[in-house]
Amino acid sequence: AFHPVCAFVEAGQHAEEPVFKLDPRHTEDGKGKSPYDPRHRAASILMGEELYSGVATDLMGRDFTIFRSLGWRPSIRTEQHDSRWLNEPKFVAVFWVPESEDPDDDKIYFFFRETAVERQQGLGKTSFARIGQICRNDMGGQRSLVNKWTTFLKARLVCAVPGPDGADTHFDELRDVFLLQTRDKRNPLVYAIFSTSSSVFQGSAVCVYTMADIRRAFLGPFAHKEGPNYQWVSYQGRVPYPRPGMCPSKTFGTFGSTKDFPDEVIQFARHHPLMYNPVLPHGQRPLFLQTAVPYTFTRIAVDRVTAADGHYDVLFIGTGIGHWCWNSWPHPSLLADVGTVLKVVSVPKESWHHMEPLLLEELQIFQDASPITSLQLSSKRHQLYAGSATALAQLPLHRCSAYGKACAECCLARDPYCAWDGTTCTRYVPNTKR
Repeated sequence: AFHPVCAFVEAGQHAEEPVFKLDPRHTEDGKGKSPYDPRHRAASILMGEELYSGVATDLMGRDFTIFRSLGWRPSIRTEQHDSRWLNEPKFVAVFWVPESEDPDDDKIYFFFRETAVERQQGLGKTSFARIGQICRNDMGGQRSLVNKWTTFLKARLVCAVPGPDGADTHFDELRDVFLLQTRDKRNPLVYAIFSTSSSVFQGSAVCVYTMADIRRAFLGPFAHKEGPNYQWVSYQGRVPYPRPGMCPSKTFGTFGSTKDFPDEVIQFARHHPLMYNPVLPHGQRPLFLQTAVPYTFTRIAVDRVTAADGHYDVLFIGTGIGHWCWNSWPHPSLLADVGTVLKVVSVPKESWHHMEPLLLEELQIFQDASPITSLQLSSKRHQLYAGSATALAQLPLHRCSAYGKACAECCLARDPYCAWDGTTCTRYVPNTKR
């Protein structure tokens, strides 16, 4: 307990049976790779031989870092004890997204929520959702930020319902992220689920982000604060070259390594990790939201489906985590955890540029109504795998027969997995005659 250990697992498919085997002979210290306490949130990704982790590296769970370990490159982390870099973060997910055909441009994106440093003093703590970026080929600085990230930047991830007079309703508690791959591997869609942090208004939302909007935020103005009694503003001074956050490139750039960056670039990066402009969702509002329900969204998986009339994104959303019902005062009651899976399809409202959500079904997965803690999707096998703290379930992505035995019922269901074959409502298979 409280002594994390890491080991490699052999996983694959042999001729006789699947292989999933832990090698106990080759273990190593898990510090910087895994949290000491399993209750602490962490996120990591193994890229080649390198492990990128967002984790607390101390026993008390206070020294939070984005850490690179293993591999041939030096171990690198974020600046310690600097709230401008990380401020009590809760890491949610991490993904690799190529920037261009040049592998030197590859970036790792971390998704987390943290206490907002830009919140005005005296107004209490506020949690903001963030997206952070680092370059894979970051080697740290030569004289400053030695063995620290020199390309780390972060921006606020906004998921809000626009309100009158600019009074937006924000969903700031980032819960889960799913990266939906497209034909262009450099431009996947980012699906994220959020909940509110307010005790008065409770709800959950799904927002979608494009890599173009994410990159635009990181190429925008930096957030700047002159001193403790000043407000955060957009930095108006000269930004040094190469621009902080850009990856060094031996092929196209003047600088082959971050160790070659001028001192003014390193110093600027140290003091300006936060971007001024947030990343706004596609359509400027949530794709799907629910309020006044006895649960929050916990996990999301998305499948892009080819239907008879086009391509659709089908969302599978896990729920859980009940909340206090204060309407029963003076004896507030805790609403039970509701471990369900929502199946939602995004359909065109007026055109393919204006989409709206349609809730197809809500499935109770576990008998004990356990919150959904894991959701994995296999498009190849047409199966969804849902996990809780006590059980694992497998369920099909579609139940076309449940939509009735008439053509009208099948079509009105608007489930892109299903189509009428002349006699029954069945799974649609592209390139077959109907």
